[in-house]
Amino acid sequence: MRTPERRFLFAVPPLGAVTANSNVTANSNVTANNAVAAELTRRGHKVAWTGHRASLEPRIRPGSRLYSAVEEDFERRLHGLHGDWLNLRGLAALRFLWEDLLVPLGHAMLPGVEKAIDRFRPDVVIADQLALAAPVAARRREIPWATSATTSAEFTRPLAAFPRVEEWVRERIADLQLDHGVDDLLDLRFSDHLVLVFSAAGLIGDTSFFPGHFAFVGPVPGRPAPRAFPWDDLDGRPAVLVTLAAPDGPGRDRFFRVAAEAVRGLDVQAVVETDPGALPDPPPNVLVREQVPRHKLLERVSAVVCDGAHDTVCASLAQGVPLVVAPLRDDQPVIAGQVEAAGAGVSVRHARTRADELRTALTTVLTEDGPHRAAAERVAADMASAGGAAEAADRLEKLT
Repeated sequence: MRTPERRFLFAVPPLGAVTANSNVTANSNVTANNAVAAELTRRGHKVAWTGHRASLEPRIRPGSRLYSAVEEDFERRLHGLHGDWLNLRGLAALRFLWEDLLVPLGHAMLPGVEKAIDRFRPDVVIADQLALAAPVAARRREIPWATSATTSAEFTRPLAAFPRVEEWVRERIADLQLDHGVDDLLDLRFSDHLVLVFSAAGLIGDTSFFPGHFAFVGPVPGRPAPRAFPWDDLDGRPAVLVTLAAPDGPGRDRFFRVAAEAVRGLDVQAVVETDPGALPDPPPNVLVREQVPRHKLLERVSAVVCDGAHDTVCASLAQGVPLVVAPLRDDQPVIAGQVEAAGAGVSVRHARTRADELRTALTTVLTEDGPHRAAAERVAADMASAGGAAEAADRLEKLT
């Protein structure tokens, strides 16, 4: 029996303004939602988007209905706020993220999101976890809403060791709701209707204690961007992809130099995704490309070295590829911990990693019959069975 036509509004934050890198991590905020939106459209439903037009429009399907939802004054300050945040680490970065970025962004987006709701008249609002205005608007309009969680970090209580900080974050979220007349307080990061988590138990760990409206649907790949790649240069030796979501800077360049030195003389080929100027004289077994066709390349590589960006980790594990993770900031240490707990890789330090340390870690995960490869393949099987975009669309249809 065909489900009657429904209307779904996706709300996302300014891409690149509240993520560590506008070209890599920011894409994960919309890639999964794009796939779900496409599935809903295929089923005959109407879909629209609301968010920061300039950053969102190039990343959604051409011709998609899009409503702007960031006040101009806040939009003018976004770049500076983003830069200030990138210069912070640890709890200082967390405090800035909530106090100076996410909560003010919630206030700045709310009028536009409410206007989008009034014009599009959705049956369901799907809110990125960082787009706090969307659940506030949905609650004020008494519309069912779903959380779209494009990182699994929040589902392992990353601040459990800092209960006062954890409570402080909840208080900031509560204040936002109270400021807009919502006194039935919820943690807006977790809908009480439906939470779509684009990861799976194989990576996160035990999910049996989560309520039934938490749906772990697994990672959803985006449409591969057509990119040239010298496939004939891969000579059959084990291939390793080295890629970082971290923004450009000395730390990023240093890590790539260390990675190149780590594989020097190993019987592998390393594909390093960076500006060739960062590695002007690479070892003979290192291929430097500014951009790579990641999805196709992951089908060919034997290991991935990354900084723990959730989309990179999930895409790698979905292919059964073990990882060496060098986390830098934000959710990356949590994701690295999930990889290690799953047995699908090892962690190294980011800023202080030496070539010999990285070489040892890489040699460990490259062992063909080793435990890390077997664990990565188990995670891949779990992700494949989670349902992906189709399962997410099924769950959304049931909300209406």
